[in-house]
Amino acid sequence: MTTADTDHAPSGAPSGPPLWQRALLWLITIACFAWLYTRIDAAAAREGETMANYLLQVFASVSWGTWLALMIPYSAFFFLVDSAVVWRVVSWFNARVPYRDILPVRASAYIISIVNEQVGKGAMALYLNRRHGTPGWEVGSSMLFIMFCELLYLTFWANVGYAIASDTLPPQFELVPWIGIGVLVLFVLWVAFFRGVIPLGRNLKERALLKAFREASPLRYVIVAAIRSPALLGAVVVYTLALRLFGVEASFFDMLGVLPVIFFAAAIPTPMRAAAITIWVVLYSDNAAQLSAFGLVMHNFFIFFNAAIGLMFLRRANRELFG
Repeated sequence: MTTADTDHAPSGAPSGPPLWQRALLWLITIACFAWLYTRIDAAAAREGETMANYLLQVFASVSWGTWLALMIPYSAFFFLVDSAVVWRVVSWFNARVPYRDILPVRASAYIISIVNEQVGKGAMALYLNRRHGTPGWEVGSSMLFIMFCELLYLTFWANVGYAIASDTLPPQFELVPWIGIGVLVLFVLWVAFFRGVIPLGRNLKERALLKAFREASPLRYVIVAAIRSPALLGAVVVYTLALRLFGVEASFFDMLGVLPVIFFAAAIPTPMRAAAITIWVVLYSDNAAQLSAFGLVMHNFFIFFNAAIGLMFLRRANRELFG
């Protein structure tokens, strides 16, 4: 099959990752939980407790009603912001779709995202292909554009948080400004390449999968980051208050620096979001049990509650996709 054939191949149902990739993710998950086990067990031993009792005490100390009062509104707010990002990008690069029509497909994709976020984005591409006739590769280009903008906006806010609270952040965050410089250089070169300033790779730029990047002005990257940012700023408030419910003090400024790094780790599609949970314990090593419990319930509640929102829209999405 030629490049042209590939670019215009019909879209099918989104397929899962290959077997070796799934096996690798499970190996990473097992390694993460094994490491967490050793940290929690050591903390329990210092308190003269078994690990099970120690963890039960952590869970028993949390005001779960207050925690739910934080998490449920934030999850709904995130869904609305996330849908706004998809609506804005799809309307720019693919088809004029009303915001209300994006809600069912974005919500339903959360169900698939329990397993893999990228497969969830593939489901959105399939929906838009069948519902609006948009070529699948071009919708995939919009999904790639959204993922690239997530890298930019998380890097930006990580650097803002580091600039504000560098004195109180863990020493690992000294790398954040250097990563920010690297991402900025990448962004400048990336835009220059697709705007024709760098006269190389013409055939590559013409691929349908890169359509959104060909058409995107620098301002559009900024707009997507601006639309997405309220979700992160809301998360700073919610995660800081929720962390205090688990007995760990943190400031809002600290969380502004920490959360973008955590969300990078959460993007690794490990089962149970093991990578994100592990990063919490790495950053707050003195509270291994509290942060393991915190990371487990925060990330997995968020995933499953969003999937519950998806179930509310699933009938409409199926009707519009297959009806």
